Amino acid sequence: MKNRGWALLPILVFIVLFAGVGIYTGDFYAMPALVAFVTALFVAMFQTRHKTNDEKLHIMAKGAGDVNIITMVLIFIIAGAFSGVVSAAGGVENTVNFGLSILPPSLIVVGLFIIGCFISISMGTSVGTITALAPIAAGVSAETGFPAAICVGAVVCGAMFGDNLSMISDTTIAAVRTQGCEMKDKFKQNFFIVLPAAIITAILFFVVTMNLDTVAKADYDYNFIMVVPYLVVLIGALIGFNVFYVLLAGIILSMVVGVAFGQFTLIESFTAIGNGMAGMFEISVISITVACIVSLVRENGGIDLIIETIKKRTKGKRGAEFGIAILVFLVDLCTANNTVAIVMSGPIAKQISDEFEVDPRRSASILDIFGSVGQGLIPYGAQLLTAGALCAVSPMQIIPFCFYPILMAVSAIIFMLFRPQTKSPAERAEETK
Repeated sequence: MKNRGWALLPILVFIVLFAGVGIYTGDFYAMPALVAFVTALFVAMFQTRHKTNDEKLHIMAKGAGDVNIITMVLIFIIAGAFSGVVSAAGGVENTVNFGLSILPPSLIVVGLFIIGCFISISMGTSVGTITALAPIAAGVSAETGFPAAICVGAVVCGAMFGDNLSMISDTTIAAVRTQGCEMKDKFKQNFFIVLPAAIITAILFFVVTMNLDTVAKADYDYNFIMVVPYLVVLIGALIGFNVFYVLLAGIILSMVVGVAFGQFTLIESFTAIGNGMAGMFEISVISITVACIVSLVRENGGIDLIIETIKKRTKGKRGAEFGIAILVFLVDLCTANNTVAIVMSGPIAKQISDEFEVDPRRSASILDIFGSVGQGLIPYGAQLLTAGALCAVSPMQIIPFCFYPILMAVSAIIFMLFRPQTKSPAERAEETK
């Protein structure tokens, strides 16, 4: 039952339904993402005819119960709680006005991108960065008149910068461990590959927003104390505190500030928290549904098909590097989780890099980069789904402004084509004999 191309049909069904209906109608809300995912899930269940219904449920439950999925859902719920209570306390409006009072509107979107870069590299999680900054991006859009998709696109780009570079990112750890290199060595190589992409991204956001009409105000009033919950979250993220504790601190501070300034009573603050959590229920269900689909796709050999096909067609050092890049990218498209994609692709990438004597630092960087490239562009990944849910924007509307993942891929391809091949540890050891 393994290695059959039709095992990837559920992914295709989702893309056709979600993107196809949106393109056909011109409205990307016409097909709810959850409906498309559930349809794809039933397709995957129908394909798994060699298993009983109980066995299928067991496979799906195992996938949905993965530690990455559970962690992600918990982050969604806590992030929703923070978003709900901080908004009710006036934190978003005051934080946006505070930012606009410091930066001119023409630089505020660039500022969102740069702040996102710093937070994600310190926090080690792109989803955590998006949950912290997306409400601010929505507020910036409302205050300046810039399209929400551009503002939240800047946040997603900044989040993907650190997701692929941070020393505490699970993707970085997975890439380094599977390839057998040092964290600091991988960081150095990786940083210089993606730096040009980050610089060009900042320039592009400046150019894109430069000629847009903005809602001009004589001044932006704000109460700095109401900004404090967001500053605590942002500073805590920069320091590198655990995302759960950072968001919990933000929730408590928002409750204190909201009650102190009469924005709500203590009982009403719980309602705001509940409303915020409720706003994240759909994306939580979607994440679980995607995990179920991936489990069945894997069971039917869809992931194995991709891995074996890439492995068989790999030739030469540069071919090996491109093979690793394509491998992790395609697996990420199927799993919608770059950490899982790296963990699954890592051992095969290690085999390829050893066979063709590719430096482990290069293979680790390529794994991490192209896992992030895919994750930053797929409309059904946690990053774009979270951003869309928090800002009431369709993920398909955000993708055109995801400059950084595209430029990151371009930078990495140029690196693989033109950067001289470094000698592998085996080759260096041979020379010293």
